[in-house]
Amino acid sequence: MTELHDLTALEQGELVRRREVSPVELTRHYLERAHRIDDDPATTVGAFVTLTDELSLARAEQLETLERGAGSPLYGVPTAIKDLNLTAGIRTTFGSPVFADFVPDVSDGVTLSLEAAGMVSLGKTATPEFGSPCYTEPEGRPPSVTPWDRTRMAGGSSGGAAAAVAAGLVPVAQGSDGGGSIRIPASCCGLFGLKPTRGRISGHPMYGDPVGLATAGPIARTVRDAAAMLDELAGRRVGDPSWAPPPVGTFLAACDRDPGHLRIARFTDPVIADVAVDKACRDAVVDASRLLESLGHEVVDIAVPLPREAVPVFETSWSVLTAMSLVPPEQEHLLRPLTRWLTDRGRAVSGPDFGLAIGAMRRFAAGALTTLAPYDAVLTPTLAVPPLEVGAIRDDADPAGDFEAQKRFTPWTSAWNVTGMPAASLPLAWTDDGLPVGVMLAARPAEEELLLSLCAQVEAAAPWHDRKPPGW
Repeated sequence: MTELHDLTALEQGELVRRREVSPVELTRHYLERAHRIDDDPATTVGAFVTLTDELSLARAEQLETLERGAGSPLYGVPTAIKDLNLTAGIRTTFGSPVFADFVPDVSDGVTLSLEAAGMVSLGKTATPEFGSPCYTEPEGRPPSVTPWDRTRMAGGSSGGAAAAVAAGLVPVAQGSDGGGSIRIPASCCGLFGLKPTRGRISGHPMYGDPVGLATAGPIARTVRDAAAMLDELAGRRVGDPSWAPPPVGTFLAACDRDPGHLRIARFTDPVIADVAVDKACRDAVVDASRLLESLGHEVVDIAVPLPREAVPVFETSWSVLTAMSLVPPEQEHLLRPLTRWLTDRGRAVSGPDFGLAIGAMRRFAAGALTTLAPYDAVLTPTLAVPPLEVGAIRDDADPAGDFEAQKRFTPWTSAWNVTGMPAASLPLAWTDDGLPVGVMLAARPAEEELLLSLCAQVEAAAPWHDRKPPGW
């Protein structure tokens, strides 16, 4: 028997539009699941930091009284907001004990966009401190784990969002990605995760990333659900310093278009670390290549388009961004060792050196974009290994070693944050013992429509939506 959480987000939205299911029914259904699964230590996936039952139900009841008309296809559909995003009147901790009691009085552009779409947020999803690590093990809370094996990490920093979607606690969720933080957990959790192009989604009102690495984006079980959420998140706001050109149509409509014959570049050598790539991850790219060729595309092997010299430049920028977190000096002792280490490293960078690093990164990005210009898309692994056991990377005694281990786990994802290209992880492969393995497709800047068209074509040829984790 099909239950509400078996349906896609778009199917749920259609039922709401036809008044066959109400926003309140959906909200109650998912809140019950979230409490039953995520509150129980035996079954938790570490998805939520905060559940807002009363606010969510009041919101759903309000939506039932409004005219739905021809609005968002996700009207009335539950979702969740990452705990890095400001939500007025709702605790926002940024994954840190320093902000354990912080309640903002404004919402950011991501929250406002989801509210404007008529979606119902159930609460805040877990993130590591300030969204820095590629695993989600927040202080004093259960780690975010993949429901395919609850001893293994959900990835990060949008680990809570991915765990929530993969466990059927929400049908689609928002994440953010400054070095792979949407695509890493999507791969660990067997989901589709999309990092949009730079400037596609507004950073209103804080504009806290002067480097341009980070952006919000969707995590979903299907390409079409992700595209529908991107339609709601995308767009410029008054005051934005820069923005991506608007799409020709909707991103959802792009999923129904034939991408045509594409030239797809491929490389599997790591970009930012010397690491042996697990056979399952390499095989996933080989199998994806065969699938793409069977769909009429040309796959061409190329050299890594970013030089290794770009790595320290990225690390300088990442450290400075961490140091920009506004932590009162008397509370810095509450920060976890990795955050303190990155903060100290960032504070040691002078203003001119930071400016030089940003300029160097722009030049490295320009070189990569020039190299990739003849190709419509780029194919790589998402991760170097399948999801690791909880705690396998985190090393509070040696934060420098922790950081190096993160690079070895994710040696491709940050490349597309440097270039600003849209990139997605697709759940196309599985290990013999049932762990998900993602492959990554990227496209030219501002070409999400083409990327979504290609990803939807791949999903139609090798569907993954009906594959459910244990305990679903």
